[in-house]
Amino acid sequence: MPEDLIPEMSAEDKERLLLSGFEVKEEHRSGSYMQTDQHVHHSGSKIDGIEMLPIDIALKKYDWLKDKCWNLVDKDKDEYTKFVAGREDEEGARGFVVIARKGSKNVFPLQSCLFMQSSEIQTVHNIIIAEEGAELHLITGCTSSIGREKGTHYGITEIYVGKDALVSSTMIHTWGENINVLPRSATRVEENGTFLSNYVSLNPVGRVQMYPVADLIGKNSVARFNSIVVAPKGSELDLGQRAILGAEGCSAELISRLITTGGKAVSRSHIVGAAEGTKGHIECKGLILKDGTIHAVPEIEGRLTNTELSHEAAVGKIARDEIEYLMARGLDEEEATATIIRGFLDVKIKGLPESLQKQIDAAIDAAESGF
Repeated sequence: MPEDLIPEMSAEDKERLLLSGFEVKEEHRSGSYMQTDQHVHHSGSKIDGIEMLPIDIALKKYDWLKDKCWNLVDKDKDEYTKFVAGREDEEGARGFVVIARKGSKNVFPLQSCLFMQSSEIQTVHNIIIAEEGAELHLITGCTSSIGREKGTHYGITEIYVGKDALVSSTMIHTWGENINVLPRSATRVEENGTFLSNYVSLNPVGRVQMYPVADLIGKNSVARFNSIVVAPKGSELDLGQRAILGAEGCSAELISRLITTGGKAVSRSHIVGAAEGTKGHIECKGLILKDGTIHAVPEIEGRLTNTELSHEAAVGKIARDEIEYLMARGLDEEEATATIIRGFLDVKIKGLPESLQKQIDAAIDAAESGF
């Protein structure tokens, strides 16, 4: 994507785009969507069989898409969904639609950037559809301009994973310390489908409140949620994920890594075993580097005899003997601490393309100096 298709911005703001995983020149991307405040600068895919369109254009192009819109996320779910729905009725929807046709595949991910530059409110409604046998990878970078005094981002996302399809959705947040972020998302996974959700937030933010839900309705379907989060001083993060195992043989993993350097972090995880032969596991680990709060809330709910659900949660500090062990092998205390933190955050995600794993690793590397 040529640079003239992104808004004018400072060098510092362009750097924030890079930290959020957005590539201006698209060298390792299959297509892009760029939205600043409520203005769409660019949308397009370079892959045959995969479309990436602004939602207002997509709804006009495909009548059947109306049945997918506000279907998984209820307009009346809460005050935030009502606000977005009302704004769409008045001003039209903003956001993107991705349609991966039957059997299509993108080696490099599609990318989207949701950038808050001057408006105090941004609303986004995204719909992602992977038809039978498709493989779709998407990376979304969310950020705001340097020095923003305040702002609120509302995001609605509805994801449809078809039979034998795979969708990986990686979201990297680089918001400002005065931005409130209120996403609402839901996913439906059909037979033998796989959904991977990866969330990375390592920088200061005002408040984040989100609880995505995956409804596994197809036999042997899979959902994996991975969260890598740092809560700096002044940040409040209320995060969660829920998987409903509603068909025979389906499974889910919900994995969270939380660090507080003075902020508040809550991790709510819930798996419902509602069908025969289902399996689910929750793992939440928290590390307190400076006085702050980590609250882990793992919940497993079995509704019949033939479901296997488990959870583990741990919150603590870096053990002194671990630091001393590394110092005895030549590292100074700062290097030893950094090594332990890096290992704690180093979650290798099953099924994720190497290019996306590298992007997550790069985001962790860039944030390490702030630990």
